[in-house]
Amino acid sequence: MTIRRLAEEARLSGAVLHAGVVYLAGQVADDATLDAEGQTADILAQIDALLAAAGTSKAGLLSVTVVLADIADAPAMNRAWDRWLDPGAKPARMTIQAPLVDPAWKVEITGIAASPSS
Repeated sequence: MTIRRLAEEARLSGAVLHAGVVYLAGQVADDATLDAEGQTADILAQIDALLAAAGTSKAGLLSVTVVLADIADAPAMNRAWDRWLDPGAKPARMTIQAPLVDPAWKVEITGIAASPSS
């Protein structure tokens, strides 16, 4: 059984690969002063980097969960999402509202992707 852990921190890994599947931890913006659209763009760039490190890309995304601290930020989040999305490889997605650990965070995104290299 081979398990690869990427971007390990004290409590978690940014992504875990096993049996051709990439499991992304909840990603939050590096710059929490940004608005919801900016935080989303920041997070999506982080996701691109993690997926590349795992040997795949956003085209391999199977499922994504977006958590918004305030559901009223959905249009702003969707603007960044729509600019980033590969229209030929849309993942299943859900968006919910829930409190986030840091009150400055407006968006957190997690997902699962296929990776041919793991």
